[in-house]
Amino acid sequence: MGMCLPCLGGVPEDVVETPDPEIRRKQLAEAAEKRQKEVTNRGIKNPEAVERKKKKQEEMEKQALTSSKSGEGGGLKWQVG
Repeated sequence: MGMCLPCLGGVPEDVVETPDPEIRRKQLAEAAEKRQKEVTNRGIKNPEAVERKKKKQEEMEKQALTSSKSGEGGGLKWQVG
């Protein structure tokens, strides 16, 4: 009997209209990014400081690799005498 109400012009209030697929895709992507950030920052008081330390360490490692390549001797000097 409740199935006849939409036919008679009555709009049921519990029907939720699904959004456009493009809008839905965008919402799902935003939600996924938000969950990923929450998981990444879980247990960290200051996530920005952690990112800065990580970048600084990567730069130091990169610099160490480039400096060892340019020396070509490994930085060791042998003395014979």
